[in-house]
Amino acid sequence: MRRATIRTRCDDADATTLARALRPDNTDEMQTTVTEAGTLETRIERETTGGLHATVDDYVVNLEVATAVVAAVDATRDEQPERPADAGTASDQPDDTTDNE
Repeated sequence: MRRATIRTRCDDADATTLARALRPDNTDEMQTTVTEAGTLETRIERETTGGLHATVDDYVVNLEVATAVVAAVDATRDEQPERPADAGTASDQPDDTTDNE
């Protein structure tokens, strides 16, 4: 059995978010956890060296994408203007007004 452990240091909240984002792509041979120190830790076990290499490669690409998405969402959140209190809500209902020209 071939094994690899990948540890990624990040903020506690980001580690949890990344773990959740990566979970759908994890195979039965993978386990991703967040340590008490807030480190994202993924253990991978495969029968062959080639299989381990391919799984680690896929995981690293998925991690890069997830990290970029989390960073983009955080940046967007920081840029959002505050919504005025009287702005109301959007409605899916059609506008009842008609245009008589």
